[in-house]
Amino acid sequence: MTEIDKTDLPKGIGKPAEQAFSAAGYFQLEQFTQVSEKDILKLHGVGPKAVKVIQQALREKGWTFKE
Repeated sequence: MTEIDKTDLPKGIGKPAEQAFSAAGYFQLEQFTQVSEKDILKLHGVGPKAVKVIQQALREKGWTFKE
């Protein structure tokens, strides 16, 4: 089983964002609590849609991006 098989990232972020997150080592939603939206948007392939989907998933768990 690879790291990407163990992901709990939400569906709907788009393939380019999935690939960018994988390349950057982001496989678990909780990891996004340690990084800011601004930093995530610097990743090639990640746009506002992916950030919004991640943000919503974080909110559902009571988490947020790092300020």
